[in-house]
Amino acid sequence: MSPYEMEMEANVCVAEPEDTEEEERRPSVKAEPVKVLLIEDNPGDARLIQIMVCGAGDGLFEVEEVERLGLALNRLGGEDIGLVLCDLFLPDSQGLDTFARLYAHAPTVPIIVLSGLNDTRVAVEAVHEGAQDYLIKGQVDGQLLVRSMRYAIERKRLTEQLGGYAEELRVKNAQLEADFNMAREIQQIFLPQQYPTFPHWAGPGDSAIQFSHKYLPAAAVGGDFFDILPITDTAAGVFLCDVMGHGMRAALVTAVMRGLIEELIPVAADAGKFLSEVNRSLHAILRRTRDPFLATAFYLVVDVAGSELRFSSAGHPSPFLIRRSAGTVLPLTSIDSRHGPALGLFGQPTYPTCRCPLAANDLLFLFTDGIYEAESPEFGEYGQQRLLEAVRRKMHLAPAPLFEEVLRAVQDFSGCRTFEDDVCLIGVEAVRTANV
Repeated sequence: MSPYEMEMEANVCVAEPEDTEEEERRPSVKAEPVKVLLIEDNPGDARLIQIMVCGAGDGLFEVEEVERLGLALNRLGGEDIGLVLCDLFLPDSQGLDTFARLYAHAPTVPIIVLSGLNDTRVAVEAVHEGAQDYLIKGQVDGQLLVRSMRYAIERKRLTEQLGGYAEELRVKNAQLEADFNMAREIQQIFLPQQYPTFPHWAGPGDSAIQFSHKYLPAAAVGGDFFDILPITDTAAGVFLCDVMGHGMRAALVTAVMRGLIEELIPVAADAGKFLSEVNRSLHAILRRTRDPFLATAFYLVVDVAGSELRFSSAGHPSPFLIRRSAGTVLPLTSIDSRHGPALGLFGQPTYPTCRCPLAANDLLFLFTDGIYEAESPEFGEYGQQRLLEAVRRKMHLAPAPLFEEVLRAVQDFSGCRTFEDDVCLIGVEAVRTANV
């Protein structure tokens, strides 16, 4: 034994007598010591490490020695080892490969590298690969070694705890994704799957009123919703709303909205009264919610027998009226700008019914604000005026290709193929009216 080792053994293993009263206050039952596997082929170094752990460990650790990596791997087949102290240079393994093999065999056991190699690069790489610490022989005393061992066990415990939390989060996220997928499927079912025909016995190609739509939710589920109501054989109601925000909450509100609309079909011919009743019922349902809520909406009655449009707005962007016979495109607000507040804000607001003549081949272009709120880094928001001009340029197209051209124009402007908010476009075409 070297003089250094003899001095360490003499100094470390001698414990001063403790106060009797303090000893009596200690618990009578101590926790089982942590089993430490020391992988060291140098008997002197192994003995010195034993002495340091004995002197500073206060009985917390029980050290077991092996000289080769192969023996260590066999020993780690059990589950009782709580910590490994490992030299990198052994008779059957050299350098960082020693740690790599050890860590691969026992990834859940904290490992401290205790090496004579003073190389910062090797130390950093070992810690990066999973070592809890890298200590250099000759530069460590008992207190530092034991403190490192205790910290290593605690860090590993916290790492495993965080890993457990991460797995719980992964499972919950997977469940949440499944819930969102189901919500998306249900919401798609809520949208019209087949347009009604006018009169009801006509085939889709012979209907006096024909419909098209394009729906692009920004998230898995969206806050835009529309429905088409067959009021009579010559009149259709078209309801479009945009719930504040998007995601699960907005989707739930759209589901509530669908139920309300079905109950209000008896008043669907009166645009203003229809929106008033939707608002009254929605406000009664949602006024107790903790978070604020609102939805903009537009309701349109297309009456081909009376050659008339009747409409009412709840703070929603004005649809465009495309008069193909006159070659004009204008917002409905330019004909009558009266409107009411967004749905859900007040209990008894007034929603006026506006009227406008309807001619054969007129096309109504309804939309939500997601289409024109797209932004360009250079020019800012696309805006309703640019949208109006884009529709004017392509007004001769049928609704479906018109939608695609307008969407492409907005995407080219913003430089992005996706939209930050939900986008819903609806086309309502009066193929013929009473005047034809």
